[in-house]
Amino acid sequence: MAAYGKLYMIPCPIGEGDPYDTLPAANGEVIRSLDYFIVENVRTARRFLSRGKIGRPIDDLEFAELNEHTPPQEIDQLIVPLLAGRSAGMISEAGMPGIADPGAEIAALAHRRGIEVVPLVGPSSILLALMASGLNGQSFAFNGYLPVKDPQRRDAIRRFEKRAHTERQSQLFIEAPYRNARLFADFLAACAPATMLTVAADLMSPDQYIRTFPIAHWRQMPAPDINKRPAIFILG
Repeated sequence: MAAYGKLYMIPCPIGEGDPYDTLPAANGEVIRSLDYFIVENVRTARRFLSRGKIGRPIDDLEFAELNEHTPPQEIDQLIVPLLAGRSAGMISEAGMPGIADPGAEIAALAHRRGIEVVPLVGPSSILLALMASGLNGQSFAFNGYLPVKDPQRRDAIRRFEKRAHTERQSQLFIEAPYRNARLFADFLAACAPATMLTVAADLMSPDQYIRTFPIAHWRQMPAPDINKRPAIFILG
């Protein structure tokens, strides 16, 4: 019986520069060894691989999409090549596959079928923001997206704010970039003056922005320019 292939979870940095400015060179060796990729979006995955100068025509590679539109019954088919001994790379649109991005389903399926899952090293905006925030990095929770509509949204903010205070646990959030300004305004409206808020945008880019202040201080400042910029928000 042939050995199974491996599933490599491949970080994809945000931005259009050389990905190996932020990724280890060893990632490139793995990527160049693969010809089958499970991706959130074929167009952006092809662009990422092209920037990485993989040394072969992109058209020679095989791509299969895994995203919110993939029917659950079709996910099993994505690992058929791995069961035949062919390794694959999982690439999300921008970021770490399986962390606030597609990939967990295919990794879970690989574990169930006895396929080795190999995470590759890369920058995580969640951890980078926490590292630079000055807030508690010993106890923290990544909560993803808050509800879109009020009053559920501000109720959720107050609930997480309470956890930040009572448990001394940093609370991390993301938002669709075009809704960043609204979420920032909701934090200012819902939170107590002494609550700390970190805003971290465009991490590891030349325009990186990271600031931590009490809510009372944020209310006295001009709002940060974070519209349509990938951002992390932290309450502490």
